[in-house]
Amino acid sequence: MRDLGVGFQYLVQGQKWVARHGKQYGFGLIPGLITLVLYLAALTALAVWGPDFVAWCTPFADDWSSPWSGLFRGLLTAVLFALALLLSVVTFTAMTLLIGQPFYENLSEKVDQDVSPDGTAPESGLPFWRELWISARDSLRIVARAALWGVLLFGLGFVPFVGQTVVPVIGFFVTGFFLTEELTGVALQRRRIELRDRLRLLRSRRMLVWGFGTPLGLAFLVPFVAVFLMPGAVAGATLMVRDLLGEETTGGDDRDDHDDHDGRSGGGPGGGHAPRPRPADPWTKPQVR
Repeated sequence: MRDLGVGFQYLVQGQKWVARHGKQYGFGLIPGLITLVLYLAALTALAVWGPDFVAWCTPFADDWSSPWSGLFRGLLTAVLFALALLLSVVTFTAMTLLIGQPFYENLSEKVDQDVSPDGTAPESGLPFWRELWISARDSLRIVARAALWGVLLFGLGFVPFVGQTVVPVIGFFVTGFFLTEELTGVALQRRRIELRDRLRLLRSRRMLVWGFGTPLGLAFLVPFVAVFLMPGAVAGATLMVRDLLGEETTGGDDRDDHDDHDGRSGGGPGGGHAPRPRPADPWTKPQVR
């Protein structure tokens, strides 16, 4: 149970980190704002044309007597919109990370450099287009898994009592897990850890993952909150990755965001260990602890 509190602490530490580094926070807001506009447009279109779509899908209800036809289609429209909202919460992070790949990659590197004893950050060594392809591929896999869970939980929601009590709680924990996977994927991909190994790593400390992702998923239900929490969530996820992999972490130096010409945050704490070794093959599976 202690890991629940530790996971939440990483979420808070990530928000504190971006609060101290305003430049990184500002850049980190851009992808979230773009994604928010796209999602709002999609949900607005669903609200406007959803009833027509439901009517088109249910021609057999045309001959039903009033008010049963309207009630049936109204219920289906509400169900469709609720499912769209659930998928929006689950997929918002994946879409934002995909759009903001270079932004969040840079932010995650800055966090690693800030808290690493030797001031360095792991690098994948892959070209940008290759990293983008891997990120998109893995995001689609995670979204597919999340969608299956969403459909299953949506169906269980019709079970009396259980659907109104147990299922929503399970749904929040499932959402928290997948949110955490997406967010930690930024730092883990730079460490050349594949999706299967990432999932195994996160399952090994589910309490830590839920402590980080479940409160974040609840916060993401509040309109516009996700946009402002995303940069700090990426920073916190990077700190948590270092814990999961057993990498030594310092307290950072609380400095402002002034960068050297080589793109490295200026002068991290001295001493410490050498950088984490990388396998020769970019996608050789490392031994996950």
